[in-house]
Amino acid sequence: MTDAPAEAGTDADPGSAVETGERSDAESAAGDGSTYSGLFSAFPYAFRASESRLFRAYAVLGGLAALLVVLVFAAALVNLMGETAGVRGGTFTFSRAFFVVLMVLVFAPLVAPVLLVARRHRREGSDRRYDRALAAAGYLFLCSVYAALGVSVPPALQADSPGAVGAFLYSLPTEAAVVPPVIAVLALSLAHRYYR
Repeated sequence: MTDAPAEAGTDADPGSAVETGERSDAESAAGDGSTYSGLFSAFPYAFRASESRLFRAYAVLGGLAALLVVLVFAAALVNLMGETAGVRGGTFTFSRAFFVVLMVLVFAPLVAPVLLVARRHRREGSDRRYDRALAAAGYLFLCSVYAALGVSVPPALQADSPGAVGAFLYSLPTEAAVVPPVIAVLALSLAHRYYR
């Protein structure tokens, strides 16, 4: 027991960490934004952590597409609720719930590549091949949604001169609209399993 002041960086409790100005990895990750804590923070984290330009571009484009999907489905749901406000339950309640389920089925594959890359970077570190593969799968899903929309356009709303791709999509039966997104989701799943 001395009257000398305690040296900086020491602690009275021998069981606690020495405070030297350095923080532990957990404290560092929590305090400086070097990790993520949910869906919204996963996008900037994955963008910063990835070394792949293709993935960085997808993180921006996929995030904007996911936001657009949520806004379009929310507007459609509000419109549907307005049109069916006076009707009681039954089929209309089912169609409202179906809108939400359909939105999740489109939204989840759009954000999955970003969430998977963020998770991988947080747990295992950087892998450019994994990032590129998931970005390519994300772009494939975006293209498949476009194809599904083209296939499902009603004949009354089809363009007069759609071009070669549009004419091919219009010629397919409406039931085939689910095939491209399902193939793209399977490709995303395979890319995740193969490159991890």
